[in-house]
Order: sequence, then structure tokens, then C-alpha cells
Amino acid sequence: MSEQRSLPVPDGLEGERLDAALSRLFGFSRTRAADLIAGGDVLVDGRQPAKSDRVHGGAWLEVTLPPPVTTPMPVAEPVPGMTIVYEDDDIIVVNKPIGVAAHPTVGWTGPTVIGGLLGAGHTIATSGAAERQGIVHRLDANTTGAMVVAKSEHAYSHLKRAFKERTVDKRYHALVQGHPDPFRGTVDAPIDRHPSGDGRFAVVAGGKPSVTHYDTIEAFRAASLLDIKLETGRTHQIRVHMSALRHPCVGDLLYGADPTLAARLGVTRQWLHAVALGFEHPSTGEWMSFSTDYPADLQKALDMVREES
Repeated sequence: MSEQRSLPVPDGLEGERLDAALSRLFGFSRTRAADLIAGGDVLVDGRQPAKSDRVHGGAWLEVTLPPPVTTPMPVAEPVPGMTIVYEDDDIIVVNKPIGVAAHPTVGWTGPTVIGGLLGAGHTIATSGAAERQGIVHRLDANTTGAMVVAKSEHAYSHLKRAFKERTVDKRYHALVQGHPDPFRGTVDAPIDRHPSGDGRFAVVAGGKPSVTHYDTIEAFRAASLLDIKLETGRTHQIRVHMSALRHPCVGDLLYGADPTLAARLGVTRQWLHAVALGFEHPSTGEWMSFSTDYPADLQKALDMVREES
């Protein structure tokens, strides 16, 4: 059921674009704000405005908010290509393939890690929101590699705390365009949603603290293979930080990669793989490390880059 909201524009938003003001007032994206304005669901002093109109303190806003979107629940069905690296009573480590999200989200209709595990008969911890039970960290849908899921409630609590306290060793390999200078370094730059509201993230003043360490494994003519260690775990962190260095992941068109190079190498997504994951076992306290091989599409592109160098 739609919700009607009526309120004056706060003085602190004086001069802001209407779509930006709505975004700040209601906490949704500027894209969603623009859609509401275009749909006639926003009135300013009784008139239908344009999204680029500037607002004035005290102007009367009337907004019709659509009903909240409910997050879909996991569909229990096996995921082709998702392999089990390790499993015991507390944890299960998978090698996540391309095109698989960690858990269901609004707008995602493809397979999920949690749905794949349930479909294959594995038990998952019931802690966490219903649509992402057992999920203690995530990989982007098109980022492949090692991911751990909690099976017991004890493991869920332990691993959530470990990720929060940054005691988990998260290692990625990324093939990036060009040659980072220096070859080894740290990117310490805050990340938040891109101001455009188009789903991207960006280095933004006042964003969440984000730290990425990188080291060049091998340099080629057109690209470099990096070993990356994450200190924090922000959405799209590696992709955003590499793009900010002007060395985006090969194939990552969303963050400025060269489409010609991607096409030549046959890469249809970001060249980024979660190669290793290490953490203390929730029950034994033993340090456990798991590694995963590159999937075929990334290995083929890497071989081509090597041959061209």
C-alpha cells in the first residue's frame, strides 16, 4: 500500500536539486527519486516539478511513496559449477562460479549460493535475515572464488565477528589495465554509493573507511596481475579502488575498463577472483586456509595477455 508523506523542505537543503534533496530526506537513490518525480508522485507547493528544480527551505513537499519492496526468499536448487572446497559441522567453503549472487536481493533473478547449498541438501545456520541466513560475507555475482557460509549458529556469530574485526585473511587476484605505480601499495580511500545513484560505488568524501593492499605478481604489456589483500570489505571495493587508481580490472566496463581489450580477451565481466580465504575455525580455533583455482574464462584471458607480452 502506498504511503503519503507531507513535510516542509528543511532549510539545510536550500538550493539542492529536487532529486538529491529527496534522496537525502528519504534515504533512497537519486534514480528512484527521479522515477517518483517523473511518475507524478512528487508535488512541491502543489505543483509538479522537474527533477533538476532547486528546492527552497520551507517549500511544501508532498510525496507518494510506493509500497516497500519485499526481498525474495532463496530458491533451493543446485547451482551448476559451484563446488565444495571444505565442509564440516560448522562451516562450508565453496568455490563460487560466475553469475551467482551470495543471497537473494531485490531485482536479482539468478542463482544464489544459499539457494544452491539448500538445493544440494546442505544445512545452513538460521541466524541472520531470512533471505541471507548463514551468509557472513559476500562476493559480487560476477566475482568468482572462495566464500565461507556458516552451518551452525555458533559459527555464524564467530565468523561475523571475525569479519567485522578484520581478522579474516581475504586474498584476491585481479588482472588490471596498465601498470600501477608503485608496483606495490595501499589504497586508503572512503567508499560510498556513487552520487549519480546508478548502482555504482565510488571514492566519496565522508564514505565508509576502505583499505586495499595490492602487490604486482606479474606485469605484461597491456595489463598487470595483482595480489590483493582486503583490510575492509566494502561493496565493489577492489573494483572501485582500482578504478580510482586509473587501473580498472580488465573487463569491468561499469568502472571504466577498455571494452576493446575486454572483447579481444573474451572477458565478459571483471577479471577478479577470490583466490584464498583464511580464518580461525569457529570451534577449534585452528587457523584454516583455503584456495581456489582461476575459472576457465579468467585463465584463458590471462594466457592471452601472457602470449601478447
